Amino acid sequence: MFRLICLLIGYAFGLFQTSYIYGKAHGIDIREHGSGNAGTTNMLRTMGTKAGLITFAGDVLKTMAAVWVCRLIFGSAHPDQIPLIISWAGVGAILGHNFPFYLGFKGGKGIACTAGFIFSLDPVMSLLGLTVFFSIFFITHYVSLGSVMVYITIFIEFVVFGVLHLLMFKEATNAEVVECCILVAFLTAMTIFKHRENIKRLMNGTEKKTYLKKNRPEIQNDTGNDSKD
Repeated sequence: MFRLICLLIGYAFGLFQTSYIYGKAHGIDIREHGSGNAGTTNMLRTMGTKAGLITFAGDVLKTMAAVWVCRLIFGSAHPDQIPLIISWAGVGAILGHNFPFYLGFKGGKGIACTAGFIFSLDPVMSLLGLTVFFSIFFITHYVSLGSVMVYITIFIEFVVFGVLHLLMFKEATNAEVVECCILVAFLTAMTIFKHRENIKRLMNGTEKKTYLKKNRPEIQNDTGNDSKD
C-alpha cells in the first residue's frame, strides 16, 4: 500500500510545473515556444539563464520535497525499505512533471526531477550522474545526449550497487533491489522515448546545441512584449 501512496504523493508534487508557472508569470506559455517542452532546457533557450536555473531548482526541489514527505510518513514504519520509498516517490514526481493532467498531460522530460530523485537517494550516485552529464554536455553541448546517457548510467549504477548490495542497497533484499531496478528501467525507457526526436536529430547532426555563456533568451520581456530575436 505504501508504494501506491508514495507514487500518488510524488505525482501531486510533480504537478508543480515550475517552467509553466514562471512563464505564465511573465506572460507566456512556455509550451507554445521553442521546443514546446515544459522543462529547464527550453526555458534556458527561450527565456534565458535565470529562468532556466529557476526552473531547474524548482523541479529538483519539488522531487526532493515529495521524497521527504514520503520518508516522513513511512520511514519509521518501513526503515528497511527506504530505497523503495524514495524510488516510488521519485517515479511519481517524474510522472507528475512529465504528464500533468491539468495541462493535457503535456509537461517536461523529467531530467531535473531525476536529479532531485538521485540527490535524495545517494550522494555517490548523484556525483557519478552529475559527472557523466556535465562531461558530455561541456564536450558536446548536447543536453539531450547528456540526459539520455545519465539515465543509462543511473540504471547501471542501480544494477551494480544492487547486485553487490552497496550504498543504499546495503540492507536491501534481493527482491527490493530487483523492484528498484525495474522502476529505474521504466524511467530510462520513458526518457529514451521522450527524447526520440532528439535522438533522431543527433543521428542526423541537426540537434541544437546549448551554450550557457553564450545563451541569449529568444523571448524578451523587458518591454512587456513577447518577441523573437
